[in-house]
Amino acid sequence: MAKGMTKTALVRHLAEKLELTNKQTSTFLELLAETAVKETKKNGEFTIPGIGKLVKAERKARIGRNPQTGEAIKIKAKTVVKFRVAKVAKDTIAPPKK
Repeated sequence: MAKGMTKTALVRHLAEKLELTNKQTSTFLELLAETAVKETKKNGEFTIPGIGKLVKAERKARIGRNPQTGEAIKIKAKTVVKFRVAKVAKDTIAPPKK
């Protein structure tokens, strides 16, 4: 399977399309990522229109199983980050069957 677009390839592509320098485009992407992390941490979610949403979620403590021994173990509560793909992106990439 072919690998996806690298950061360098993405920067070059965007710079070409927007008629900006690679450095300006790279700075923009870094700022977008930094903003997404800060806003998700602060407000619990960050939306990138047309792509999706980063969402901070709390997982409750629960009882799990050790797959090797089958022994019950306690799993602590924790905070996780989920990414929810926007409906527009989902329908464009993988259209629903009719």
